[in-house]
Amino acid sequence: MKKNIELYFDTELSDFFRVKSGISYPLDRRASIKDIIEAQGVPHTEVGEIFVDDRPVNFSFIASGGQKVIIKAVQAPFEIFKPSLLRPNSFKNMRFVVDVNVGKLAPLLRMMGYDTFFDNELRDKEIVLLAHEQKRVVLSRDRALLKHGLIEFGRLIRSQKSDEQLKEVTAFFGLNCEMIYTRCMRCNHLLREVKKEQIVHRLEPKTKKYFYRFSICHGCDRIYWPGSHWEKLNKLMKIARIC
Repeated sequence: MKKNIELYFDTELSDFFRVKSGISYPLDRRASIKDIIEAQGVPHTEVGEIFVDDRPVNFSFIASGGQKVIIKAVQAPFEIFKPSLLRPNSFKNMRFVVDVNVGKLAPLLRMMGYDTFFDNELRDKEIVLLAHEQKRVVLSRDRALLKHGLIEFGRLIRSQKSDEQLKEVTAFFGLNCEMIYTRCMRCNHLLREVKKEQIVHRLEPKTKKYFYRFSICHGCDRIYWPGSHWEKLNKLMKIARIC
């Protein structure tokens, strides 16, 4: 005879993932609570707490039937620096890896100074290994990717427009603008200040005439200055209400 457990999802999870709350789930095989939750379409990266009969449990908990399971959503700001029952291996740094379906996020997060890896040829398996080995937060719109057990921290991006995605990620992880314009938007390396006379031979006439502060990338040697491009980025951040 099959045993059942009752699954109750937070409104935020049930609404977004279109999962029924208060459903009776048959235990026809031995499975972790992580597997049971993800079978309903909710990646573990979106789960903040799990209670079985009012007792907190971790993802490896094996249900035995006749139990009431409450699944709560992660609450912003997502604390990745502090160990928890679900995620005992906390991170020391806020670093990201972005997959191809939210690729436009990469230069925007780099603009804010956050180490963000992106390669549009990177496969899911490679993203998983990179996130695991380098302790990076995975940002994606791919639910299947975020269900991988080696991914500890991640976010299924809700928004489709890049400015809204940036706003979403900033709010969800509590990002700030303290490191803005310190990282190359193209290759992700850090920038360093450079004297104008050292790179003046590489500048266009109007740039030579009107600008005096410059930075250069350690990686790709690209030159940055507070010109019209920065003005557009500042406007974007104001629209997203970030800085």
